[in-house]
Amino acid sequence: MALRLQTVLLLALASAGSLRAQNPAPVRLSFADAVRQATGATQAPPPTVELAGLRTDESRARVKQARSGLLPSLSLAGSWANRDFNPQAQGLNFPGLPSIIGPFDAVDGRVQLRQTILDLSNIARVSAAKRQVTASTAEGSATVETSAQAVAVGYARVIRGMAIVAARRADSSLAAELVHLAVAQQQAGVSASIDVTRARVQLAESAGRLVLATSQFGRNRIDFARALGLDASTPIEFTDTLTADLGAADVPLDRDAAVAQAVAARPDLAAELARGAAARSTAKSISAERLPRLELAADVGLSGTQPDNVLATNGVSLQVTLPVLDGFRREGRLTEQRAVAEESDVRAKDLRLQVAADVDGALLDIRSAAAQQMIARERLALAAQELSQARQRFQAGVAGNIEVINAQESLVLAREADVDARFAGVTARIALARSVGAARTLH
Repeated sequence: MALRLQTVLLLALASAGSLRAQNPAPVRLSFADAVRQATGATQAPPPTVELAGLRTDESRARVKQARSGLLPSLSLAGSWANRDFNPQAQGLNFPGLPSIIGPFDAVDGRVQLRQTILDLSNIARVSAAKRQVTASTAEGSATVETSAQAVAVGYARVIRGMAIVAARRADSSLAAELVHLAVAQQQAGVSASIDVTRARVQLAESAGRLVLATSQFGRNRIDFARALGLDASTPIEFTDTLTADLGAADVPLDRDAAVAQAVAARPDLAAELARGAAARSTAKSISAERLPRLELAADVGLSGTQPDNVLATNGVSLQVTLPVLDGFRREGRLTEQRAVAEESDVRAKDLRLQVAADVDGALLDIRSAAAQQMIARERLALAAQELSQARQRFQAGVAGNIEVINAQESLVLAREADVDARFAGVTARIALARSVGAARTLH
């Protein structure tokens, strides 16, 4: 039985190091490097950030499309035709005119130019398109912030998994030592066989916990690689640990200063404000459709029956268009855009409240995590002291190893609580940076 339990433990320890064995030359990656890569600052950005950049390019292209209505339009055309026609069908009916004229050739070449002189509606559409670029750029910045946060949290989860695996290895090593101690005490005749059984049960539980921790660590590595836009098999060596300053950023810890920075810098709020401005510009462009539109057109070309007898012909026109009624479609579009603008204003107001709530929540989590870490350190020290005292009592034969088992379990929980408290501190600092729009400055 003892040999079987030791075999289980060895397999668990081997599985804990299998990921490193599969990747002999991993890439060293710090927390700050991971955040920079998430923003696309050091290499090709993750797909989400790249897609956001492409959406911004699309919005800039729409500005060019809207501006085209204010720029000259130049076209070339040429034609040849052979035809005959009935003059009476054209209203030409007088004596001597044949009933059918032709067939004859017609050659024509044209250069046509159109230029809008005044179109207030189109000017407003260009302004609306520019506002959409501002919104799209802010949305892209929000995507970068989200990517930086996701990668930062993913990195923290990976190194938390590493710390948990290390704790589980220590637990397993301790459990194996206690099995040897229980066997020695039984052979010395100072303890019962039940003590050996309890120690072996604890060893099996430790091995199982190590296997689960190793599996979760592997899952965390896969999720991190996915968040960074890498292949899951990419070998990565994580150089940072759950230290007290991991996850720091350029963020004030004063509540009012943090909220002020968040209102000024949060890209999702900026994007919503830009969308509202774009909706109002679109409404202005629809209203301006009621105003006159002034356009200049020029047509210059050559026409005749054969290329060698063509004559120059030209025409210049100035056209004024005044829309009167379109079945109230314009009014419906205007009402829609005003509703969109009002909807955006409501979302922006709610976002301002959410910004303050995010900052308050993150600051509360930071204070809570600091208190948790103090308690966890004390708990860990006391658990180690309890185990040492229980071990001494067991070795002296004044108590069974049930005290040792209980103390060992307390130490297991204390180690996990210490890791979780440090992880909570890191994630709270990450959340604070994201709440003020500074996730890309995490280090």
